[in-house]
Amino acid sequence: MTSTLFRFFRFTLLTFAASLLLVGAAVAGPPLICHPFDIGNAKSLPWISHDWNLDGRENYDARNLANDTLAILDRSQVPLVHMETLRRATLYARSDRAAAKQLLLKIVARAQSSESSFHPDAFAPFDAAYVIEAYKQWLGENADNPAHGLDGGAWIRKSVKLRPNDGQLAFAAALITLRGPEAEHQEYAQKATAGAKNDELLARNLESHFRGPKSETMVEMILRNNSSKIARQ
Repeated sequence: MTSTLFRFFRFTLLTFAASLLLVGAAVAGPPLICHPFDIGNAKSLPWISHDWNLDGRENYDARNLANDTLAILDRSQVPLVHMETLRRATLYARSDRAAAKQLLLKIVARAQSSESSFHPDAFAPFDAAYVIEAYKQWLGENADNPAHGLDGGAWIRKSVKLRPNDGQLAFAAALITLRGPEAEHQEYAQKATAGAKNDELLARNLESHFRGPKSETMVEMILRNNSSKIARQ
């Protein structure tokens, strides 16, 4: 009887501990969506909330999402501006699946068009990679995800090849490849940290905390080895 009771309490305790870990992971959230990027005074989509939780005060019309997003992306040569704009766009897209699909299709078509041109633009595949992987963090690999079956990793590799010395772009690539491939991820993470030495905006973003002052910094996140990341997510 005592042994059975002990096993019951042990099982209950382990289950409770596991549930706390799951809750912690849920609160932390996916980094491409939940973590706001510092873009200084640069223009992006309108925003009121301080993080990923829209609080109801946002009156943005998602029907304008694709055109507004592309207009901002086309004017900027700063990867962090692209990251924050696409992060906001993904959050706004949650309120309108038609707008979400339109945004994705336009960005992917833009990347495909650039790829076939004589002078491909590194930002076109970069944007495709980010929005594809952001949608996957939002909706998972479900069949109803507009990005289902698309590979953001392939697009980010093309972007990095066109801008191999861009630390901000490497930072995004490191976040996209947090779950691997490990060698590729480590290369991006090292490029990002090296680039921060001469890029104050990138340095601020790497030193920012993922979820609150007691959480790990972004640089700590991208430099952890892949097995550790998978174990903790």
